[in-house]
Amino acid sequence: MKIIAFAGSNSDVSINRQLVTFASSFFEKHLIEILDLNDYEMPIYKNEREIENGIPQLAHDFAAKIDSADLLLLSLAENNGAYSAAFKNIFDWVSRIRGRKVFGEKPMFLMATSPGKRGGASVLEIASKRFPFDGAKVLETFSLPSFNENFDSGKGIVDDEKLKEIKEKIDQIKSNF
Repeated sequence: MKIIAFAGSNSDVSINRQLVTFASSFFEKHLIEILDLNDYEMPIYKNEREIENGIPQLAHDFAAKIDSADLLLLSLAENNGAYSAAFKNIFDWVSRIRGRKVFGEKPMFLMATSPGKRGGASVLEIASKRFPFDGAKVLETFSLPSFNENFDSGKGIVDDEKLKEIKEKIDQIKSNF
């Protein structure tokens, strides 16, 4: 099984990249590719740009990565209660590719984390309701609150209950394949 994993953040020190990388480590017998949104940075979507220049090749490249996957792992950064601008811009460009839904009808494990006690709950709620319309088959969701207290860069999730929860959800996902 091929897994494409990425964080919905362009931060070089993204806590969501750390979480999605940790989650991907439980799929050790599978081919995993972790994408960096910085590799897909495009001009801010604007209808006039699309008319004048077409859809950037990077949007097609990102869509091809999604299409190559059997499973998507995505951990969304929450900026002011919603998606980061970096993620939303890629989402917008890919959505303009004729004849496709952004997530290509792929199964997805959708996650979020933040330094706060809600763990990206607002963006997770938005995405879990929105993404099925955009071709994501959301199998499970997971929120890690208080990232700085509940995650260690060397050990991963250190809160026993949250560690148990993510492992159970990953086991459930694996049973689908």
